Amino acid sequence: MSNILVLYASVSGNTEMIARIIIDSFKEKNIEFDVKVFDEDPIKAKDILEYDAILMGLYTWTDGELPFEVEDFYDGVSDLDLTGKVCGVFGSGDQFYDHFCGAVDIMYEQFEEVGATMIAHKVKVDMDPEGEEIMECQRLVEEFCELVGEIV
Repeated sequence: MSNILVLYASVSGNTEMIARIIIDSFKEKNIEFDVKVFDEDPIKAKDILEYDAILMGLYTWTDGELPFEVEDFYDGVSDLDLTGKVCGVFGSGDQFYDHFCGAVDIMYEQFEEVGATMIAHKVKVDMDPEGEEIMECQRLVEEFCELVGEIV
């Protein structure tokens, strides 16, 4: 298996819960990976070049915006060439807002713009993951592993 990074930002704990489901799914498959959290680990966009595959989670701020702590990372990604890297995006939001989980879409498009091979399935969770949303997280890991396996 490839060198994998699970990277996320969480303010209320909802995106962290999603990340934990994903992390547990990797552990069940005996897949090795690194975990970085924006508020705890220094991470710059160029650091992801060390990885073959990235799953990124983020919450959506207000009405569809990126979290503050992710903005510099997002800007830095535009200077990268992620051709040959597999990326997937997951996140939490509140359906109260018009642009539900808009940050997931913004980051997905940024990775796609710089050449990453994207997992078509994006996980968007209304607040904290329950029932079907937990299965969606596990499905993301399945699709991620299949795509990584095809590329390496």
